Amino acid sequence: MDAPPSHHEEEDDDDQLFLDESDIIEEVPFDEEDLPDADDEAVSDAEILEEPEDDDSVHVFTGHTGELYTVACSPTDATLVATGGGDDKGFLWKIGRGDWAFELQGHKDSVCSLAFSTDGQLLASGSLDGIVQIWDIQSENLKCSFEGLGGGIEWISWHPRGHLVLAGSEDCTVWMWNADKGSCLQTFSGHGGSVTCGDFTPDGKLVCTGSDDATLRIWDPKSGENIHVVRGHPYHTEGLTCMAISSDSTRALTASKDGSLHIVNITTGKGYSSRSYREMKNPPRHNKRVGFFVVIRENAVSLCLMWTVWRERNRKAFEAAERPMTD
Repeated sequence: MDAPPSHHEEEDDDDQLFLDESDIIEEVPFDEEDLPDADDEAVSDAEILEEPEDDDSVHVFTGHTGELYTVACSPTDATLVATGGGDDKGFLWKIGRGDWAFELQGHKDSVCSLAFSTDGQLLASGSLDGIVQIWDIQSENLKCSFEGLGGGIEWISWHPRGHLVLAGSEDCTVWMWNADKGSCLQTFSGHGGSVTCGDFTPDGKLVCTGSDDATLRIWDPKSGENIHVVRGHPYHTEGLTCMAISSDSTRALTASKDGSLHIVNITTGKGYSSRSYREMKNPPRHNKRVGFFVVIRENAVSLCLMWTVWRERNRKAFEAAERPMTD
């Protein structure tokens, strides 16, 4: 067994070390102004982290007094923006014109959905009071107002080639109006839960709607007939949150609170494929978006999915931590 160090060896380790000029390797000059003052307070790490980031915005609109719930940009004027929020107000304003804003008056609850017509001439605003208002952009006047829904507006969509407007409601129904004539054309009934998402197909021939009842329904907009209902295993087990329709009007991509994605053949009502990536602890409710280039946000991690639809498989996935991507 090794002997412990002697008392003298411990003293040797504690001997003081002296340096003389021969041990100097390099002299570094300094300016006394570079030294900190005695009165200077140390900056904590927390204070450094709280320093604001650079503001790169080109315009700030401050008309709202509450949270913003929805934003829409004109398809024909890159400077024209509409916003709605929890202050029961909607505004139409222009980037670069801080002194101009037009208030979308008349709503009695949070303005939660906005949509411009495809030609940019009209704007639809929907509120939790169940009212949809149509605004003429050029004249800045209220063109017409639609009532009768028994619940708040979940979403609004325009026909791709006309002034037909579609809206889904918390009362399980979908309504379609002619905005030029101010008349109701169709009411779609059949869902057993809030209609959380929907749209016309790009060719304008069909309507697809998704609901909190975990079903996708495909409708004929002219007759109001429910052509297909997609539900049950292996489809979503919880409510749909959003959808996207392919440009050729043949497929719908739907997302659900159960964390799954499904691609459905709109013509047949049959599924192409389905994928479940991870359980969402805080699933989105509504007004979220998916597309055939999909971005899913879960907490601080973003998952970017590239999906090869025809081969029915996930082509590649990218993960990026702490910098969530928006949809």
